[in-house]
Amino acid sequence: MPVVIETRMGADIAAVLPDLARLRIAVFREWPYLYDGDDPDYEERYLDVYVRSPAAAIVTAADAGRIVGASSCLPLRDEMACIRAPFEARGLDLDRFFYFGESVLLPPWRGQGLGVRFFAERERHARTGPAEFAVFCAVRRPDTHPARPTDAPSLHGFWRRRGFRPLPGVFCALDWREPGDAAERAHTLDFWIKPLRDAPVPSSLLDHSPPDE
Repeated sequence: MPVVIETRMGADIAAVLPDLARLRIAVFREWPYLYDGDDPDYEERYLDVYVRSPAAAIVTAADAGRIVGASSCLPLRDEMACIRAPFEARGLDLDRFFYFGESVLLPPWRGQGLGVRFFAERERHARTGPAEFAVFCAVRRPDTHPARPTDAPSLHGFWRRRGFRPLPGVFCALDWREPGDAAERAHTLDFWIKPLRDAPVPSSLLDHSPPDE
């Protein structure tokens, strides 16, 4: 039976939040995020932003009725303050950007083109509104990180093939606890961007110098 891809919006999002919470806990524990999450209720509260945002969508992948992967997106304006901050600091109109959130897929279903579908379906959804760009951020990890698996692939090539480019100097910070830690620590996440229409990337995002305080 083929994997079924669905884009869920509005009231349909709430029904799949438990599945997305479960997937986040399982997948984000892996490299490179090393996220020590263990509370599904907390995850669902964290994800409730997708229920509150009228233009949000969650793309799900289901095998025999079981959701084995999911990917999220919403207008950047509706995201948390720390993710909006690099764009607000540059005086940019947030309505020009659609933010791509988590993309989580269980290992047995990887390598089957589902990650490509997740990007394609989110881009299709983002283009139904006024946004000119899709953006996402990914955790920054040094090549010498002691937890890096020897065979860890880089996703940079995959993202570039989807049409995204990095935005050097555009980043945000999020705190989470890693396995074995007693407390949360700060993590830096770097942004990537893709035009959804013909608009050029704003020059303020291409200037590598930090914005004025």
